[in-house]
Amino acid sequence: MFPQNLKCEYFQNPIGLEERQPRLSWTLFSEKREAKQLAYRILCASSEEILSEGKGDLWDTGKVASDESIHIVYEGKPLPSRQRVWWKVQVWDKEGEKSDWSEVSYWEMGLLEENDWQAKWIGADLQGGKWTTVPCPFLRREFTLKQSIAKARLYVTALGLVEVSLNGRRVGDVLFGPGWTDYRKRVQYDVYDISDLLNEGENCIGSILGDGWYCGYLGCKGRQTYGDRPRMFLQLEVEYVDGCRECITSDEQWTFAYGPILESDFLKGESYDARLEFPGWNSPGFMQDDWRAVKPFADPGLSLVARRGPPVRKVEELKPKEISTIVIPGFVEERRSLFDLGQNMVGFVRLKVKGKAGQTVKLRHSEILDEEGRPYYENLCSAVSIENYTLKGTGEIEVFEPHFTSHGFRYVELFGYDGEVDEDTVTGIVIHSDTPKTGMFECSDELVNQLQSNIDWGQRGNFMEVPTDCPQRDERMGWTGDAQIFIRTAAFNRDVASFFTKWQQDMADGQTESGAIARFAPSVFIDHRENGGPGWADAVIICPWIIYCCYGDTRLLERHYDSMRAFITYLENNSKDYVHAYEGSLWQGFGDWLSIKAETPKDLLGTAFFAYSVSLLGKIAGILGKKEDEEYLLALREKIGEAFQEKYISNEGQVASGTQTACVLALHFGLAKEKDRPAVLKALVADIEKRGMQLSTGFVGCSYLPYALSNEGRLDVAYALLQQTKWPSWLYAVTQGATTIWERWDGWTHDKGFQAPRMNSFNHYAYGSIGEWLYSVVAGLDIDPECPGYKKIIIRPQPGNVMTYAKVEFQSVRGPIKVSWKVKDELFSLEVSIPANTKAEVWLPTDDVDSIQENGEKIESDNGCVRIGSGSYSFQSTYSV
Repeated sequence: MFPQNLKCEYFQNPIGLEERQPRLSWTLFSEKREAKQLAYRILCASSEEILSEGKGDLWDTGKVASDESIHIVYEGKPLPSRQRVWWKVQVWDKEGEKSDWSEVSYWEMGLLEENDWQAKWIGADLQGGKWTTVPCPFLRREFTLKQSIAKARLYVTALGLVEVSLNGRRVGDVLFGPGWTDYRKRVQYDVYDISDLLNEGENCIGSILGDGWYCGYLGCKGRQTYGDRPRMFLQLEVEYVDGCRECITSDEQWTFAYGPILESDFLKGESYDARLEFPGWNSPGFMQDDWRAVKPFADPGLSLVARRGPPVRKVEELKPKEISTIVIPGFVEERRSLFDLGQNMVGFVRLKVKGKAGQTVKLRHSEILDEEGRPYYENLCSAVSIENYTLKGTGEIEVFEPHFTSHGFRYVELFGYDGEVDEDTVTGIVIHSDTPKTGMFECSDELVNQLQSNIDWGQRGNFMEVPTDCPQRDERMGWTGDAQIFIRTAAFNRDVASFFTKWQQDMADGQTESGAIARFAPSVFIDHRENGGPGWADAVIICPWIIYCCYGDTRLLERHYDSMRAFITYLENNSKDYVHAYEGSLWQGFGDWLSIKAETPKDLLGTAFFAYSVSLLGKIAGILGKKEDEEYLLALREKIGEAFQEKYISNEGQVASGTQTACVLALHFGLAKEKDRPAVLKALVADIEKRGMQLSTGFVGCSYLPYALSNEGRLDVAYALLQQTKWPSWLYAVTQGATTIWERWDGWTHDKGFQAPRMNSFNHYAYGSIGEWLYSVVAGLDIDPECPGYKKIIIRPQPGNVMTYAKVEFQSVRGPIKVSWKVKDELFSLEVSIPANTKAEVWLPTDDVDSIQENGEKIESDNGCVRIGSGSYSFQSTYSV
């Protein structure tokens, strides 16, 4: 057994941590079956040399009897600002054998004390207006370093966006730093190791500021939501080889000028005039005669915190699949080039063109083509999504990438260019928050495989600092409802632990004194709908619960328990006789958003989610040892359940309104009494059959619908809905060539064409929540909340319809898991692999438990359940539908 993949707070070798007691994790590799860790030893040292001597001058745990390998809390010496900690781990297996030491990893602390900061906030003079943009300011400062450099760090943040360079080279690969937070309360800073970018002697640091979320166009409400112009806060620290230190900060010694970036905005796009470039501006010796002194700004009084979630990065490049020409008739015929990247993506393009000085070419981005084969722009609303590039005309190919904008698109239309175009003219640069891929699902139905691809691409494009609703129109908010609906699917597809840890703080920052949770986070504006409403505001409890289940993270629950508890108090205070969102409430919520001819009462939804959130918080209170709260919440849940049954379920077991979503919530949230569940299920199936085996659920009901069916014994109906190709269905968009999830079931149909453009995104992940059912039911991989973080794995594949095989590969927090099954001639075959230090319950889908074999040998089971330890297994049984 060998420890590997060492992480600290979900990251490998992070720098700039603010956790004074960070948590350490590792996975275990072993070729033995049922391999188990019985003890570990961690060494933490202040230098790599000390660690190499087998010493831990900061922390030596000694041999700790424990099988835990995730979230081990550092309990060594107090760590000051800037401290780098080198660490390694070794483990003992159940035979008592000691492993070799792991490879060495490290983490580095950020600036922990307020007096660590010496920088000042600086910026430029122009600020624009609510509906007018201004050029991006370029800032610079030269400085001299007189000794040899041992190490150097850059600590930088901005209200707005900042891109930093040193001696002509870009610092880091982070896009849109320092990210999006509630700028009324906190702003993040980024930390970079810049030791290799500095010179002994003359140096120059440069930065470009962008409007970003702080003062750019945001949420169809114009500009300057949080402030009037971008500003920067920067500290460069150098340690010389003799131990002396020097600090270069943002202050009055900086100068600024406006240059080629005439505007750069998330919604509007970027206009760039290459003729206005000033070569060498970020290198020493540049002549800066026209540059002016920067404008200082008062301290905004915000919490300055180290980055907690993953930054946005470039992750992939896409070449055009097809290039065509669009002819626009008129007095002067216009010809445009149309590039099809083959995939609805989020990011921007790299443009390569050659032409005369002053010639301006235009790029415009769209998700889809209209019936005439032209780009469809109407659904962008006020998001112009245009890049304008004016050539400098050197006679050489000019390369352009925008700086502070992104778009949602598959198609790129090139205007005003008379040169030859080819596959290198336009390249799609895919960007998103750097959440590593963890899940792969595949099955025998190619349409379902494309659906899974669409789900993942939708997640990638909308996880941009926060979980947005769409990446293309003038909205792009961190909608809470969309996120909680999708989070379980998200945690299968990618490592989203730190992403949602950061976003949980965004929700808490937007929480009102009454305990209400806004409909999106970060909070942008508050109106009479201070609470997001049923299924939306409940994200404040649902999301951390899912992160706990998937990653075993109790600290997240501890940190935000008071916020979650305050939300439940808000629900109690705004309910009548345990009915929430009752008739006459100031705000009943969004309902079952975008359902199809099925209006579920909003008070039913409100009461159902009231019960669900209270139930989850009761479990959380128990986990955290808050027994008094646990008892109170369990009793409260009973009262809400009784109120729901009295008001919404008849004596005959019929749920009020009879919609699919009403039935689903009654079943899935455990609100229907046991005696009523058959009638509720019967009504649900009858409604589906009445509609021609089609769903009617909106956002709220869609993720729970297949579970309500498969858990209640109607797997056949769940599969029929999954593989339905007529709209409304998950596969209808796939049959129409979609490469991401649509916002609406009927975003486009043959009989009606496009839906209303004001709200018709073709990249909106909410309905992709079916993904979790693909992983957990079709492939059969699930978690046991009693043993979170895949300590105990549930493997229970449920084949259905004409599905003949499915497989999943998943990188859990404890290591890789593989499940693969196939059905042939009434024989069911199952391949399973689970990581060291875990166990699993494997359920075979057979009525003949005597037919169960492992590797051709008959084995005993507990009513079809085989319990296994780590390793690889091959099971067979007869198959019973």
